Amino acid sequence: MTSELDQRPPDLWSRLRIHTQARIGLQRSGSSLATAEMLSFQLAHARARDAVHVGLDADQLMTAMVARSWATVCLHSAAPDRRTYLLRPDLGRKLNPSARAKIETSATGYDLAIVVADGLSAVAVQRHAIPLLDLAIPRLQQLSWRIGPVAIVAQGRVAIGDEIGALLSAQMVVVLIGERPGLSAPDSLGAYVTWAPAVGRSDAERNCISNIRPEGLGIADAAAKLIHLVSEARRRGLTGVMLKDESETVKLVKNDRAP
Repeated sequence: MTSELDQRPPDLWSRLRIHTQARIGLQRSGSSLATAEMLSFQLAHARARDAVHVGLDADQLMTAMVARSWATVCLHSAAPDRRTYLLRPDLGRKLNPSARAKIETSATGYDLAIVVADGLSAVAVQRHAIPLLDLAIPRLQQLSWRIGPVAIVAQGRVAIGDEIGALLSAQMVVVLIGERPGLSAPDSLGAYVTWAPAVGRSDAERNCISNIRPEGLGIADAAAKLIHLVSEARRRGLTGVMLKDESETVKLVKNDRAP
């Protein structure tokens, strides 16, 4: 005997759901979401909240970087703990006195400074920062870039890279940072590129590569975009609204010229 459930029309949204983590075509029960959909929403919301509060395992990152023979330094922002960091964004944008003193003793004069900061998702940093740098750093070294010690920053925000880059006298700084978690993306990594870093730089003076994660912008594609951006930034001496990401256009031109 065929049940009423067997006679229901197929879920036309199912073909689209396999291509995205977005919450589309949600099942409903009357005017409300179905129980399964509501529970799924609550789970995603809990994971996003947890990602904001999870601490950064700086020791694990440093061990991985030392194993790759990368010069590394561990720093801390002026926000002493996670609660203060979330309530006082300004403190996450500058180093605490001991961290500043530590970086002031480092050598200076680099083409590029790299900062890895927890931001609003340490989970993203733990998962994706090293794989991204594994592709980017060797390529930049092959191009004879002078790269400063990688700064691992706890309780840091994007602008803290301006202070670090300035203290290292770096031409440019790249900040890899955990982005604000979403309901389907608790581990999204961002890469911010700033030419001539100095305290007080605005977001309009930066370029951002966002949503770096396997389900978003893949690690290999993100590394290619990053290398393209920093190369163009050095060639033109600027970043921000005057510098556009033309990596896809360059790729198309190269493919058109291929035999």
